[in-house]
Amino acid sequence: MSVNFAAFNEDVAEQLLNPSVTAGGLAGYLGFRHTEFVAGRLVAEMDARDDLKTPFGNLHGGCLSAMVDHCLGVVFYPVIPQGSWVATTEFKLNLLRPVSNGTCVAVADIVSLGRTSGVARIDVTNDGRLVCAAQGTVTVVSGRAAS
Repeated sequence: MSVNFAAFNEDVAEQLLNPSVTAGGLAGYLGFRHTEFVAGRLVAEMDARDDLKTPFGNLHGGCLSAMVDHCLGVVFYPVIPQGSWVATTEFKLNLLRPVSNGTCVAVADIVSLGRTSGVARIDVTNDGRLVCAAQGTVTVVSGRAAS
């Protein structure tokens, strides 16, 4: 299945690649870095820092969950009408193996996009091994509805 991204806004994607845009909030605290942004796909990274690990030495699953939620929303911004925003409706993730060091790389791909909702799949790898598989839905809120 292919999704048409004729409305891809390259300027929005470029802005979201700028580290200062994701410097605040939870994304900033966790250190998310957007490394690639093309129509329908976002690639982001996060280091498995010691201060994010459990007493057992593994990255807390909440960090991967936050990464999934972040990517689930952000991947839609360049392909929705300007002035609109998205809200996560739900997501399901499977934590497949522990992460104890290295870098986690999330690849978010849009599976479906309609006027009021979208679905994306997010796979997270750590040093080349799949550690998390997720899928989620967002609600697209038009700029008119938001005002």
